[in-house]
Amino acid sequence: MPPSIFNTLCSRFGENIFHEQLTRDETPTIWTPQGKIIAVLEYLRTDVEQPYRMFYDLTAIDERAIKAKYNGTGDFTLVYHLFSFERNAFVRLKVALRGEHPKHPSCTDLWPCANWYEREVFDMFGIVFEGHPLLKRILMPVTWEGHPLRKEHPARATEMGPFRLFDEKEDREQAALQFNPEEWGLKRQSEDSDFMFLNIGPQHPGTHGVLRIILQLDGEDIVDAVPDIGFHHRGAEKMGERQSWHTYIPYTDRIDYLGGVNNNLAYLLSVEKLAGIQIPERAEVIRVMLCELFRIASHLVWYGTFAQDVGQLSPVFYMFTDRERIFEIIEAICGGRMHPNWFRIGGVAQDLPNGWDTLVRGFVKYFPKKLKEYDKMVMRNALFKARTVGIGVFTLEEAIDWGATGPNLRACGMEWDMRKKRPYSGYEKYDFDIPTGQNGDCYDRAQVRVNEMWQSLRIIEQCLENMPAGPYKSDHPLTTPPIKQFTMQDIETLIHHFLNVSWGPVIPAGEAMIVTEATKGWNSYYLTSDGNTSPYRVRVRTPSFAHMQMLPYISRGYTVADMLSILGAMDYVLADIDR
Repeated sequence: MPPSIFNTLCSRFGENIFHEQLTRDETPTIWTPQGKIIAVLEYLRTDVEQPYRMFYDLTAIDERAIKAKYNGTGDFTLVYHLFSFERNAFVRLKVALRGEHPKHPSCTDLWPCANWYEREVFDMFGIVFEGHPLLKRILMPVTWEGHPLRKEHPARATEMGPFRLFDEKEDREQAALQFNPEEWGLKRQSEDSDFMFLNIGPQHPGTHGVLRIILQLDGEDIVDAVPDIGFHHRGAEKMGERQSWHTYIPYTDRIDYLGGVNNNLAYLLSVEKLAGIQIPERAEVIRVMLCELFRIASHLVWYGTFAQDVGQLSPVFYMFTDRERIFEIIEAICGGRMHPNWFRIGGVAQDLPNGWDTLVRGFVKYFPKKLKEYDKMVMRNALFKARTVGIGVFTLEEAIDWGATGPNLRACGMEWDMRKKRPYSGYEKYDFDIPTGQNGDCYDRAQVRVNEMWQSLRIIEQCLENMPAGPYKSDHPLTTPPIKQFTMQDIETLIHHFLNVSWGPVIPAGEAMIVTEATKGWNSYYLTSDGNTSPYRVRVRTPSFAHMQMLPYISRGYTVADMLSILGAMDYVLADIDR
């Protein structure tokens, strides 16, 4: 077993320049001097034994308002998360920055996917990355004033003046939306032809939401592409700073709005790690069953709309009908459908209702024959294969370089599923397989998701047959809302219940991040608490953001028609990208 990564870095760069921080999630967290960060990142990526090949996330924290600072903290902190498949481990690197608008070296030469993450930090915090190829806003309009995740930026509309659209402002906003190829380093012509620039979206059925893609075309062939995101941006991370730990749960439903309670789970696992809450076994099994039902529901939306994108009209109607069957189960258990907001800190909102098992058993029996029918209808269809086989190919090494996760990673032959490799919520107790592909093309990405629905059915059936008895929520004092049965027996319990419901729990100071295998890839909430009733910082790392950044790279040389196949096979959600 190799030495700890902290000791490895100390032996390589010197003992006195790094400082290790203990965190609730026990991820190695190492404070790194700003002048050494690029060398450290390069060493971790390529030279260290069992390297950290994946650039998982980059974000920042405005430290100027925090109550208890860690020793050495500056005005801002940059936080890098890297992942090593060989070690099956994350490492967290922190860099303290000082000044009103600090500057920091870019690492886009090491990882291409760092491009968008650095742009996001610049957009949200005003931190300038020197050496970045094109440092400009990514989620906010280019005309926006200020940096939203800085503490001085208003968190509520009531803290800002009323919005007025004057003629001059409208003209300025319209002018800012005009695409200028030279600003993006694109040429209008080559030696033998003029390029055409084509807008796909923001309103286009093939973009599955409000997404704009500007294509640089040489005839029908794609020379380059510029994804323009941010139309869905609602400030989900900023909202997390002004909601209580409890009242933020419904906001997570709307991130991957097809993934339902999978979003709740990623957030709550981090909260529960911070609070030291152990989840009862029954609550864990209920959570797993609901997550897998939503995984199938999400994949059915992808399956039907992908088939529609490449020319098949019928499948989407059949598959949405089956999705309704799942929603009938969700509604019977949770009371809600797409956004049930049903998981709670410490467990779930209520116990399973009478008859839940009849509904679930009926679906488990009904759905396999429908999957076989869809396989004949779509996956074996010659036209579907013609539009997907050999299209949008990327290798395993490229997938890791660009931060691809979930089915997009497994389609390249990597047998990696967080439910198996870093199990959470008791997933280690379930018997299921990890579907993989070999070619890394659109067809393999489709095949992996289809096979995943079979595996989700296996997990749901095991939940159905082995549902344990016991409480549906932990009795830990920080669960919210707390168990009510004793509130009328003594005044202390009543006061405690009242405060926990009205203010929410006071989560101990610290930080934690638990990564889950969501419907579209790895999802996580990196939470920082300063010992208050609200998070100090909420960072949402979504799979779709990383996947959309790959689009220009994997679409060059293909045609406009192929672009719709590539988009459909990616399986993204715009709110998952924009947050």
